[in-house]
Amino acid sequence: MKNTKRAFIVSIILISLFHLSCSTVTYDSIYPALKDGQYDSEFPYRSTSDELEKISNAIQRIISSAFYRVYVFPIDANITLEELSRQKLEKLAEREILIDNSSSGTALVVYSENGNVALVTCSHTINFPDTLIAYKADLKGNPTKFIESISIKERQVVYVAGFPEGSTVDILLDDPKTDLAILGRKYGVQSGVRFPAFKFRIGKAKDLSWGTFVYLLGFPMNNKMITKGIVSSPNKDDIGSFLVDAVINPGFSGGVVLAIRDGVPNFELVGIVQSVPEEKEEMLYPDITDKAAKYNPVIPYKGDIYVKKHSSIRYGITRIIPVEALTKLIEENKTFLIKEGFPIFQ
Repeated sequence: MKNTKRAFIVSIILISLFHLSCSTVTYDSIYPALKDGQYDSEFPYRSTSDELEKISNAIQRIISSAFYRVYVFPIDANITLEELSRQKLEKLAEREILIDNSSSGTALVVYSENGNVALVTCSHTINFPDTLIAYKADLKGNPTKFIESISIKERQVVYVAGFPEGSTVDILLDDPKTDLAILGRKYGVQSGVRFPAFKFRIGKAKDLSWGTFVYLLGFPMNNKMITKGIVSSPNKDDIGSFLVDAVINPGFSGGVVLAIRDGVPNFELVGIVQSVPEEKEEMLYPDITDKAAKYNPVIPYKGDIYVKKHSSIRYGITRIIPVEALTKLIEENKTFLIKEGFPIFQ
């Protein structure tokens, strides 16, 4: 009887412990905001949709096109740069053709007052060389000093999709060293033109830590999109550059990187999306002019071949320009920008 009673008491204790271990605890505040003054490293504990929608309205898609006149020289002519400096291109060229080169990217409206609007983007999205020279190759495929063709840029146009009056804007500042550029357009006070501008705080990339949570907004493949990531290698150089594991596509250059300090809605601009690692390679392809013909990999190909360039993007490693580089560029050109009617971040 004693053993039965003792077993019964043990069973009650075990059942009590089981219920205790499986019980749920309800907190008054789930994932409370940390008031430590640092950027958050956890996923936001509440909805961010309202704030992100406001920020997305300041994101714009840009297209830059450069137009070149190409001078093609005779195949048997051995023309060098020295000879070009002494004679006119028109006399030496066998023929002239017109070509254009375009790129697209993302820009952030940072100023919109009194009919004037200014945007920030990456320099490489709007920067095209003034001159392009193609050299002849020898029998071994090595370049020679003899010129095959030379392309001269005649004009360039930068568009902001959806902007009025032709959508064109001017290049106010272009700094290839930091890979930043500032675009602008004066529509005039009477025009009534006003665009949503970025109104949140300008942060500090140097305050970012390993694992800081960030949002990225841009126009990959001409689509306005938002993605997220975490920070790696903060302060990887003197100006505070860092990496993000977000997956981005072409067109995202110039997009914004946002961190949250002490919870939503405390968004801060901490960087501008620059680029992802890219590997370029040249591959040989069979020149099958007969569309009905098919290449048989079993039979050795003996026909003509052509070279095609391929770009392979290494996704998941995104380089970011720190916001400090942007504020420094604006501060160094403060007098010029104010004189032109664009007092950015004032």
